[in-house]
Amino acid sequence: MEHINDEVFYGLLLALAGFSFSMLFTPIYTHFAYKYKFWKKQKQTTVDGQALPVMTKLHAHKFKRVFPTMAGLIGVLAVTIVTWIFNLDRGQTWLPLAGFLGGAAVGIIDDTINIFGSGQGAAGLRGPVKFFLISAVGLALGWFFAYKLGWTTILVPFVGNFEIGAFIVMLIFAFAVVATSNAVNITDGLDGLSGGLAMLAYAAFGVIALFQGNIMLFGFCLTVIGWLLSYIWFNVPPARFMMGDTGSFALGAGLGVVAMMTNSFLLLPIIGLPFVIETSSSLIQLASKKFFHRKIFISAPLHHHLEAKGWGEAKIVMRFWIIAGVCAIVGVFIAATGGAI
Repeated sequence: MEHINDEVFYGLLLALAGFSFSMLFTPIYTHFAYKYKFWKKQKQTTVDGQALPVMTKLHAHKFKRVFPTMAGLIGVLAVTIVTWIFNLDRGQTWLPLAGFLGGAAVGIIDDTINIFGSGQGAAGLRGPVKFFLISAVGLALGWFFAYKLGWTTILVPFVGNFEIGAFIVMLIFAFAVVATSNAVNITDGLDGLSGGLAMLAYAAFGVIALFQGNIMLFGFCLTVIGWLLSYIWFNVPPARFMMGDTGSFALGAGLGVVAMMTNSFLLLPIIGLPFVIETSSSLIQLASKKFFHRKIFISAPLHHHLEAKGWGEAKIVMRFWIIAGVCAIVGVFIAATGGAI
């Protein structure tokens, strides 16, 4: 018990460090963000080129005031500094940090184009380009995971580990990074929504890592949570800033890596169920419009549909957080009883 207490104390110190660095960097970021006008341009069309009248109307009040994006830079700096100085380990934290930074790099490019670009390309990177870049990140990290760290199995809860070979593991790893990055990015549409959901998901995988004995990986998860506590402080309605693709892609890529590092890939859709629902609603909407020429939802993803139905922003965010909390508990329970811990 004393050994576990020491490990928990270590993780909590890293969370406090992540929170403290984030709070320290926030006024610095805010100064430059307002000075150089890191204003986010409102999207005018969907990924298939159609207009967004519903979402434009719902969020018109937000764009009447100016507030910056790309605040994910705060978390990228805080998590990197804390991990590099206090928690760097080849076997446990190199890959999560690399995934976090790789996702952030893609997001920074996208946010920079959005903020400073002009003309038709000002909305950011084109979808195929963004997909290619995050896929390259996932494949590169997946290669290291499978061929350098030697992972060749995948755990099926309640069944056991299956030998599937390094190449398939690499592809699954890349899929986890790409899917989770895009899912967090799609969900990042209301003040505090994606930050709270990501915090609960990282908490669940952190608990799994702790009981697996992966203490430094547990510490990495808590470092991210420390940043997210700071971010949510400033991002609850009315938000002072948005994390932008810099933050959402960093969080998503890091979460996908952590799921693979804990051998819990198949728990990712359970612990991250709100992200799955949000992404699925967007895909269903796109497919329905393409093949049946009609919309299933008033606006997608689901949180915009609920907004259009009259739900208040705080109500949507809080209820999604509650769902995410339940999913985190269920995921940890399955991990504990299904052989992951």
